[in-house]
Amino acid sequence: MEERAYSGIFDSHAHYDDGRFDEDRDEVIALLPGHGISNVINVAADMESSGNAYALAQKYDFFFASAGVHPHSAAEVVGTDYLEHIADYLSRDKVVALGEIGLDYHYDFSPRDIQRQVFAEQLELASQLGVPVIIHSREATADTLELVKRYRPKGVVHCFSGSAETAEEYLRLGMFIGFTGAVTFKNAGKLLLAAKAVPLDRLLIETDCPYMSPVPYRGQRCDSRMIYATAERLAELHEENAQRLIDAARENTFKCFEINGK
Repeated sequence: MEERAYSGIFDSHAHYDDGRFDEDRDEVIALLPGHGISNVINVAADMESSGNAYALAQKYDFFFASAGVHPHSAAEVVGTDYLEHIADYLSRDKVVALGEIGLDYHYDFSPRDIQRQVFAEQLELASQLGVPVIIHSREATADTLELVKRYRPKGVVHCFSGSAETAEEYLRLGMFIGFTGAVTFKNAGKLLLAAKAVPLDRLLIETDCPYMSPVPYRGQRCDSRMIYATAERLAELHEENAQRLIDAARENTFKCFEINGK
């Protein structure tokens, strides 16, 4: 792993509870502060991972957590009291967002009408509780935007993959935009235009690890030590110093998730 002399990096979206870290989770997490990682939000995808994310946030001082149901798992919670469980997690220390939630029409692991129902229910809960959301949207731009416009949540559209025009719509709605290692990919032309369109005061950096490993780590399991490559590419696009971009993204993450004094 290459060394970089950056500090204060906030990985705003990671999945260290994922099974790919089962054999060396503690060892990897222990390395992160030495690579400039000051904070991580471990993001949930279903009810089990909501509990696991909370446990990680309690174990590690520099971790925060979210609670929520990803569109892939939407069908699993219909007819259950999942919203009560999410609300309970959101009342706990260091659980800073409802997510990740949204729509994913690429795989259709859950029927699209069920995805929309569960997304809307969680947006309504976020509105009632006044908490930020972490939105996942893949090949579902129109429907995601329609629901975001209806409920007007605060929060972030994570792992953004859309156009500059779509990014600008989310910015007008008050959302932050999160970028992963995808900005380093060879075929990232449209995404790079979107990344340039997002001002530095609305941009978050994330790994989405163990997924989305940036160049030069494609094909490897991703972790937060690789996030510098994403930051450097975004800094290049904005003609900015990489540490200053990292600092701006950290402050944006504090603001987005209403984290005070951490």
